[in-house]
Amino acid sequence: MTRLFHVLPALFLVWFAAFAATLPAQAQPLRLQITEGVIEPMPFAMPAFVPENSAGNQYSEALARVVSANLTNTGLFREIPRSAHLGRISSFDASVNYSDWRAINTQALITGAVSVSGNRMNVKFRLFDVLSGQQIGEGLQFGGSTDNWRRMAHKVSDAVYSRITGEGGYFDSRVVFISESGSRGNRTKRLAIMDQDGENMQYLTDGRALVLGPRMSASGDRIIYTTYETGSPRIALMNTQTGQRQLVGDIPGAMTFSPRFSPDGRSLVFSAARGGNTDLYRMDISSGQIQQLTSSPSIATAPSFSPDGRFITFESDRSGTSQIYVMPANGGEARRISFGQGRYSTPVWSPRGDLIAFTKSNAGRFHIGVMRTDGSEERLLTASFLDEGPTWSPNGRVVKFTREAQGGDPALFSVDITGRNLRRVPTPGPASDPAWGPLLP
Repeated sequence: MTRLFHVLPALFLVWFAAFAATLPAQAQPLRLQITEGVIEPMPFAMPAFVPENSAGNQYSEALARVVSANLTNTGLFREIPRSAHLGRISSFDASVNYSDWRAINTQALITGAVSVSGNRMNVKFRLFDVLSGQQIGEGLQFGGSTDNWRRMAHKVSDAVYSRITGEGGYFDSRVVFISESGSRGNRTKRLAIMDQDGENMQYLTDGRALVLGPRMSASGDRIIYTTYETGSPRIALMNTQTGQRQLVGDIPGAMTFSPRFSPDGRSLVFSAARGGNTDLYRMDISSGQIQQLTSSPSIATAPSFSPDGRFITFESDRSGTSQIYVMPANGGEARRISFGQGRYSTPVWSPRGDLIAFTKSNAGRFHIGVMRTDGSEERLLTASFLDEGPTWSPNGRVVKFTREAQGGDPALFSVDITGRNLRRVPTPGPASDPAWGPLLP
């Protein structure tokens, strides 16, 4: 990526119904806050990217469609149909006739251009605040292989999203998950990875061994998961670039499972079951040295690090039912933080550090919820026959999870942390156990 300018401060956004009346409407800057009070998506226009040479024609429409889909799928933006456009963008450097775009109630206008030389592509974009009649910044430019044209569209989406919301984006990221096939009684489960929007899926395992619970490192270069290739659950570590893998975390006489990386990628925390107990262990990846973190006649599993690496949240039935606990990352006293009705499981710390997402079951229904790290301000985001296994977007704004209808197949869904914009994530077939990776470099 080449920066053509120093990025200006993000355009502040407030989605309140009333604007200050000191300026005429067309002169006021867009103001929008992403809060639980947001009810109306921001209308934006996205013309096709201008092809700057003949080879760019192949990608001009496709790039715009990906950017538009990314923004629309957040639930925060609404695209104005092309058929309603009065203005035309014939050149990337042409001035914008704001009155044409205001006439169709456009608030944000995104324009772009693309050129191709051989297998190399150059993509540019600009963002305009139509209400105030101003360009936001001076533009960004991305270059790369034509094979990665979707990534460049995702990078444009991230930049637009960040400028308008003031938050980091999450579009140029990948999700590892379990892809399922076959009859319900004889399922093949393979490790797979895809773009966050469901495109570019690749299988990482061949399906000969059952695999569960994949997790990605903070750098995105490794995946840790549970495999049954030896007949009992073991932990496997895979390099996403080379595909090389190895079994790690062996504890004699124990079944090991539910692994997760530390934020710095140097260690793992996981569960091991032996002698009737299931406890948490931590392993240094480079040396293989293992440290036991809990020792209790109960189950402790589903650990997740805080983003600063200082604490671990996990689920345990030490109080009689499955609840959520927090303890120091190197062991020590665990503090229970869930006290609502029902059972709590699969806690995952937000990358922002302020929330923990979880699965809750109560009164015959399953929920995905979030709470503060001290257990306060619990909010349930979903409810269904079976919702489980939340995973956070890189910016801590969206949660993906597994949903299964009664008698149906598992599928991946996403929801905003406000509880709005519940969406199914496209996959080729049944899917489960999503784990969202970081923004790609």
